[in-house]
Amino acid sequence: MWLGYLLLNFTAVILAYRFWGKAGLLSIVPLSIVIANIQVGKMMTLFGVDTTMGNIAFGGIYLASDILSENEGKKYARKVVSLGFASMLFTTFIMQIVLKIQVAPSDTMQGALSQVFGFMPRLAVASVTGFAASQAFDIWSYQAIRKLRPDFKDIWIRNNASTMLSQILDNIVFSFMAFLGVYSMKEIIVIIFSTYFLKVVIALLDTPFVYIATIWKNNEKVSEE
Repeated sequence: MWLGYLLLNFTAVILAYRFWGKAGLLSIVPLSIVIANIQVGKMMTLFGVDTTMGNIAFGGIYLASDILSENEGKKYARKVVSLGFASMLFTTFIMQIVLKIQVAPSDTMQGALSQVFGFMPRLAVASVTGFAASQAFDIWSYQAIRKLRPDFKDIWIRNNASTMLSQILDNIVFSFMAFLGVYSMKEIIVIIFSTYFLKVVIALLDTPFVYIATIWKNNEKVSEE
């Protein structure tokens, strides 16, 4: 089931690019940010590792960033990161205000909303910082690797290398900011690498989708409106 959801997520990203071009990806990333933050509260077990559903939605964000880096340049890749960063901040801020508003006596949803959006400010800051740092590094590393391996056949190298490096950076930044002083150093390291394996699998699976998007771009099948 999780694999089907992952492939559906990736398919939605490349179809947004196919029919709406850059605007499609610039729109789908903020949506994916909101979805990922909602899904982060749902746990699943993959390959014996407990992880959140939000990791799959975040995988689509890295795919969108790499498609833009490959076909549209770092200008638009950076723009999608800034939009994602802003949407994450806005969602976090707005939902904290919503949770503070006095509810009606007949309300039955406050508890559910609190479970989804009532995370500690420290976790929110860690999540936003990790996202911004890893996405900025993803764009930089993709372009740096592309200068060394610029051929079409080498897309898999720059896509996987940049994503895997940026994902470990995301894990490190988030885990230390969120859990330093709460867990021991050994426990933090376990947290960092326990979810990294899943992110590597997701990075490998998105590679064909980058190739498909690039083929569409080269054959002028991507909307330029």
